[in-house]
Amino acid sequence: MFAGKKARLVVAAILAGSVGVSIPTVASGQQLPGFTIFGGPEQKNQLNFFLESGESEDDSDRYHLRIPADKMELAAARFVIDYPDYYDGEFNVDRVEVLVGEGDNRKSVELDEVIWDPENHVIEIYPLEPVPAGKKVELKFSDVDNPDFGGMYYFNARIESPGDVPLLRYIGTWVLTID
Repeated sequence: MFAGKKARLVVAAILAGSVGVSIPTVASGQQLPGFTIFGGPEQKNQLNFFLESGESEDDSDRYHLRIPADKMELAAARFVIDYPDYYDGEFNVDRVEVLVGEGDNRKSVELDEVIWDPENHVIEIYPLEPVPAGKKVELKFSDVDNPDFGGMYYFNARIESPGDVPLLRYIGTWVLTID
């Protein structure tokens, strides 16, 4: 009787151990607004994102900075992203895309110009035609050199509407964490 009980315990231990081994590991990369304990933008102002790597020692990363359709209340003739002065990563302006829509209806927008001003910590994206209001937008930055050291970085999104007073309107903030 005692041997049967021991055998059941051993089998249970083996099964419990194999369950932990069979759980797939999560791929590297980060998405969605992280968990902010102190400070930061209000939850309603946090924007979703996906970093394909999110590692400081990686040579190249790809950022998918997303703006939901309900935040795009006006058309956008210019996207302006500012980031903190302690972010020392580098952007490749030739590898920036603006994607509009969802699923099969998602289209890449032709860009007139992308300007990266590292001294003022700003990236400006000028679509050839204004991006319409009420559409989901993704700003995709490829070939990004992440900062040398990890940290939390607030990237603020603003847009300028066509024909409007040249006033930037705040859309939200991506709270990026680089490991």
